[in-house]
Amino acid sequence: MKKRAKLWLLLPTALLAGALTLSSCSTLPPLEGRVASTALTDTDNTRLGQALLPLTTAHPGLVGIHSLPDGRDAFAARAVLAQAADRSLDVQYYIWRNDTTGMLMFNALRKAADRGVRVRLLLDDNNTGGLDAILAQLDAHPQIEVRLFNPNGIRSMRPLGMVADFWRMNRRMHNKSFTADNKATIIGGRNVGDEYFGAAGDISFADLDVIATGPVVKEVSADFDLYWNCPSAYPLTLMVKEAKAPPPATVDAETKAYLDAIGQSAFLNKVMSGTLPLEWAHARFLSDDPAKVLDQSSPDENIAARLAVLFGQPERNLDLVSPYFVPGKDGVAAMIEMARKGAKIRVLTNSLEATDVSAVHAGYAKWRKPLLEAGVALYELRRASTDEPSRKKKRSGAGFGSSDASLHAKTFGVDGNRIFVGSFNFDQRSIHLNTEMGMVIDSVELADRLSKTLDETLPMRAYEVLLDEKGNVYWLEGRDGKIIRHDVEPGTTWWKRAAVHGLGWLPIDWLL
Repeated sequence: MKKRAKLWLLLPTALLAGALTLSSCSTLPPLEGRVASTALTDTDNTRLGQALLPLTTAHPGLVGIHSLPDGRDAFAARAVLAQAADRSLDVQYYIWRNDTTGMLMFNALRKAADRGVRVRLLLDDNNTGGLDAILAQLDAHPQIEVRLFNPNGIRSMRPLGMVADFWRMNRRMHNKSFTADNKATIIGGRNVGDEYFGAAGDISFADLDVIATGPVVKEVSADFDLYWNCPSAYPLTLMVKEAKAPPPATVDAETKAYLDAIGQSAFLNKVMSGTLPLEWAHARFLSDDPAKVLDQSSPDENIAARLAVLFGQPERNLDLVSPYFVPGKDGVAAMIEMARKGAKIRVLTNSLEATDVSAVHAGYAKWRKPLLEAGVALYELRRASTDEPSRKKKRSGAGFGSSDASLHAKTFGVDGNRIFVGSFNFDQRSIHLNTEMGMVIDSVELADRLSKTLDETLPMRAYEVLLDEKGNVYWLEGRDGKIIRHDVEPGTTWWKRAAVHGLGWLPIDWLL
């Protein structure tokens, strides 16, 4: 008994020693020797500069915008910018998958660099597992530099690095931008991966980006510089010392089929023929300070606070699309006050069957009743279109009505005259923990398009969430011209509902 007691006495010391060892292993190297760089500004004589000059001159002070709701068009847009760039590509993403479209985009960056284009690639390190060798090969190119944002100090056993430095690693760079020659940029909700570009076999995301030109591009470039040169951006060479060369890339049948489909894209045809329509409008670019991940930014300067100031109090209507909708106590109170003053509020988020993060759904579900009681209209995107007897998968990303899609777009329109498109989810993580970016666009046309898209797709692609006379939540589904009522979360098992219900009791909203 005495020997066992001594072992128990030693256990806290052993745990502390283990924690200290992990912490030591996860320590990041000094940034001494890192070279700062900024966006190239002498790009008026590039192909993009010359092509866009007549348009921007004809619309001084305005931003030219083209929406990209279709996944394949969104991929084609990035490929076109990579091919058109003469001087620079500044690329910033939260997720970059090691899959068909991820490798194709890596190849597009490499080909641009082979032509002499300077490529700066900034990736959040939370999702780069398995990419070290590929990134090292890219970084070895004299025209490409790769940096990792808020990197994991333990490369081989990344979960240990997360545990050892949880408070830092829990804060991420969620920004997404793709900028060519400081003349055109793509921003919005999409990361880089098959599920975002209509190439996934299992599940795809209904998402939204915009391609933009005009003065906002310089703001995006300046923001990229801020992140590129901030204390959280580490050159890949500091984190990845040695990496085996990846196997040579091959074009399999699936990749060829995807490329063939991209080649037939209506968007691509319009770009090549010079007939791509642009909406010209006033727009403001918003982004969090990268110091937010170090908990060193002012809450008043964070994107959530600035959006609240810009949009003010909706007077007529608010259409909000957010895949991860965790409004929290303050957000719910704000929406209830808007509804009390007469604004019609309509929210589209993922249903439990469609979401890819069940814990987030738990953080949302607890607020359904007070929102519904206040008159807020709630809709939850279905996992697949049940109108189709064959339930065949369609190409993804064409708005919010594609079958077998999970919602990933982050957008909202206010009073029919202003719209936001970007990376910002209406959740606590976007508000308090992650860095986000986006654009507020003064456009009746774009706001009206969002409203009409919801009008057309909600009845056939979303459950309407309602309260019965006893205050219980139920769901209405339109199928084959009939209305079907569900008294439990549709399309889910008892076990999944029970797990989500249990998660709802935990004090984890701040993480969601």
